Amino acid sequence: MAQHVKILAILHIVFGVMGVIAALAIFMFFGGLAGLVALGGHAGSVAAAPLLGGIGWLVSLALLALALPGVIAGVGLLGFRPWARILTIVLSAFDLFSVPLGTALGIYGLWVLLSNEAAQLFRNPPVHVS
Repeated sequence: MAQHVKILAILHIVFGVMGVIAALAIFMFFGGLAGLVALGGHAGSVAAAPLLGGIGWLVSLALLALALPGVIAGVGLLGFRPWARILTIVLSAFDLFSVPLGTALGIYGLWVLLSNEAAQLFRNPPVHVS
């Protein structure tokens, strides 16, 4: 079961990092778009440029708010931290609504972390020999 926890941790980190990259890309896209609109010199540019920048900022912030907990949970799972198990169970429940990849990740996460073996692993984490 320890191997399943590690796989789940890596999956959460990968999906979280992808979300962070998407947030940065959206922020840069809308920021660049706002800059181009501002340079356009049209009458509506004065109102449209800050609006586009604000939309990009809000969407990026929302994506970061959804992605960062997955990264944090994944790192905690790698260290078999009890708080990470609880956080990942909550995230897995929310992932069920994100069809199709999130649903698969949510089902896998709940299957792994709600098992008796995983509960035992987080009570008595394995000793890592370097």
